[in-house]
Amino acid sequence: MLRHFYWSLIAMVAIPAMSFGAELLPEEMPIEHVIDRCIQQKLDEKYIPSAPLADDRTLLRRTTLDLAGRIPTLSEAQSYAASTEPDKRSKTVERLMSSPDFAFHFRNCLEGLLSDGQRNSPGEWREYLLKSVRQNRPWDQLFREMMTGNEEDPEIKPALNFLRTRARDLDQLTNDSSSLFFGVNVSCAKCHDHPLVDDWKQDHYYGMTSFFNRIYLTKKNVVAEKFSGDVKFKTTKGEEKVARIMFLTGATVDQPVIEKTAEQIKQENDEINRQTKEDNAGPPPRPEFSPRARLVELALQAENNHFFARNAVNRIWALLMGRGLVHPLDQMHSANPASHPELLEWLSRDLVAHQYDLQRLIRGIVSSQTYARSSVWDSASEPPSADLFALAMIRPLSARQYSLSLRIASLNPETIVATTAAEWPNRRDELERNADDLANQFEVPGENFQIGVDEALLFSNNSRLWDDYVRDDGATLVGCLKQKNDQVLQIETAFWTVFSRSPLPDERSTCEAFLAERSSNPIAGLRQLVWVLLASPELRFNH
Repeated sequence: MLRHFYWSLIAMVAIPAMSFGAELLPEEMPIEHVIDRCIQQKLDEKYIPSAPLADDRTLLRRTTLDLAGRIPTLSEAQSYAASTEPDKRSKTVERLMSSPDFAFHFRNCLEGLLSDGQRNSPGEWREYLLKSVRQNRPWDQLFREMMTGNEEDPEIKPALNFLRTRARDLDQLTNDSSSLFFGVNVSCAKCHDHPLVDDWKQDHYYGMTSFFNRIYLTKKNVVAEKFSGDVKFKTTKGEEKVARIMFLTGATVDQPVIEKTAEQIKQENDEINRQTKEDNAGPPPRPEFSPRARLVELALQAENNHFFARNAVNRIWALLMGRGLVHPLDQMHSANPASHPELLEWLSRDLVAHQYDLQRLIRGIVSSQTYARSSVWDSASEPPSADLFALAMIRPLSARQYSLSLRIASLNPETIVATTAAEWPNRRDELERNADDLANQFEVPGENFQIGVDEALLFSNNSRLWDDYVRDDGATLVGCLKQKNDQVLQIETAFWTVFSRSPLPDERSTCEAFLAERSSNPIAGLRQLVWVLLASPELRFNH
């Protein structure tokens, strides 16, 4: 208890005092300070201690996985451990966020979010996201490009992949757009008003559908839009209604009245029919009125943008903390309030004020003491509920994080080029591409993830993995260990390379006994030792 009190006291001293009332905290406060004060206030109210800060090696590993999408290299881990600079943590955050690794990793994060767990995204879509991260394009700009991108502009065209992959399923397009951009799952309001949430009525579901129902794909797979088309639905009382084009806030769009003759309407419909059936049709015509363009304008207006901003904050928070401030992530409504409403509101306000700069938000979260807490709860009491963020959550690595980390952990650490070197961007790109195949064999982790049978069998029975990761040559960790005559140094190097830490005394003695039993074939012993470390839960999770 004294240790928990000590760290709480440190947090209080380290961050300028502020009041907690109905008003949001001052706009000029650093993001990390606001996070820590809001989280600490809730813990104090409930008389719950927080976990101490994680040790250096754990925090470096966690931060590197979250900002670079990989484990630290041996050089990074040992340099950080040896450093006595008081600001080494903040310098590491800046180094990682300005590195090529961040762009690759956050591209993968955005791909996972916007593809909603689907695999094998088109290459041009991944390149578009990578370029967007490198340029730090604002989130509202990406949203606009994904909703209204120009098929004739090669820079923006790939953004339409979001619509293109869903255009043939109006329900999916409506539900995914509402959930992924606004944090609202309105699917339960399709057949009737939501049975559990008063916020969502059929009018909301079909109002959102009306923004998308005119979208279609041409024979050339071009995203296009019809000139007209109403959405009709039946209420539970059997009444047939024409849906108004309506956003989640209840704000509606009035369609302009455009007088057309019957012949003009026929020509428009004939052209759309030709677009869907003929390869040689020219560019699809653009209607005078575009509901999806109005969705963007409506969603980003000051009186409506809280859904868009809160959802972005909530999903980035969940990505880095393991759980949203609103949880589940697609249940943002009055019956499911945020665990820390003032924090969510402050972060959302800050995001809008800084032009939807997601990298600013990420930097603030990973710089907080809340993010830096240990995941180990060594108090005699039961661990606090996850929504209090009193300790770090143990999170499974994404499929790409895991595949890339396995690759780096299995390489000869003495041959890995420094991540600050001019050659590293190309090396990282190569590692990224090499990791793709294995990543596709791992489950996309969801809530309450447990390692599945398929993954366990993959490590037990796949000879290719064995040959790839623990072969005996100069390019691998096994080849590196073989060159060291000192068994203690072999074990030390293996642990630092795979786990970014020294072995504990009992681990060291166990490994020594293990290798001694295989002294007649020391190379086989080293291969088996490295394989055990690579297949361990410690490498599989971010903790």
